[in-house]
Amino acid sequence: MRAEVQAWAEAVLGAAITDVVELSGGITSTMLALSDASGQQAVLRLMTKEPWRTHGLELTRRERAALQELATTPVPAPRSIGLDAEGAVAGVAMHLMSRLPGVPTTGAGEGAGAVAVMADMLATIHDVRPAEPFRTFQSWAREEKWVMPGWAAHPDSWQRAFEVLAEEPPAYRPTFLHRDFSHRNLLWSAGQISGVVDWVETSTGPAWLDAGHAATNLAMEFGPEPAKAFLADFAALTTEPLQDFWLVMDAVGFLARPGQEPLFRSPAQLQRLDAWVHHLLAQNRL
Repeated sequence: MRAEVQAWAEAVLGAAITDVVELSGGITSTMLALSDASGQQAVLRLMTKEPWRTHGLELTRRERAALQELATTPVPAPRSIGLDAEGAVAGVAMHLMSRLPGVPTTGAGEGAGAVAVMADMLATIHDVRPAEPFRTFQSWAREEKWVMPGWAAHPDSWQRAFEVLAEEPPAYRPTFLHRDFSHRNLLWSAGQISGVVDWVETSTGPAWLDAGHAATNLAMEFGPEPAKAFLADFAALTTEPLQDFWLVMDAVGFLARPGQEPLFRSPAQLQRLDAWVHHLLAQNRL
């Protein structure tokens, strides 16, 4: 950690930093776990990775606003401690937060009941009523991505997905969204979720888009069964009727822009994404 960044963090924390460990799994940012002389544990986000670096000011400001809204709710989110959204110290946006207990999901998940716990947490998030609504969600399935992937084993399903997204989106009740809710952004302790992290994309939008994102991530990592179980558990908790349009939008959002590599690109992940899109379109509800 650069000296000026450490000095800034120490000034915010009010104590000397005694240990710095880079956390694994940061897709958008460099994430550093900090310990200080008072025993306090914190996490420092440095928005170092493009394209998120370019938008670091708005992303970190949005994350701080979300954490402030969540501070008085049952959602176990970090506490915002300090913010340099302009990148005045490091040249990139920085957000200092409290470190939550727990460990990330490993292996095939946290047991058979994990998806039910996830669904319950997402419903709890959707119950949050912020003082001011966050920005309207952005689709990650932009039209430029509607290109048949070379690895598609079910091209007819992909073509139908593109046709669905070209239609008018269904009406929805504006809901407080995490917008990147998935097993990748959860911490676990004793079979329960002890932390929900990464709030830079917090938005207002359809509840089933948040659920669809969690399901797509589960399907790509573990196969369709946990994803289907999660959606069933969430359907039992929400008052919002199932809207497959949003599930398809999320799945297509995992395609790469032309000339770029997808964010998750292993052959196994792409095969499971293909199978998930085929499953969604095979329901004949669209």
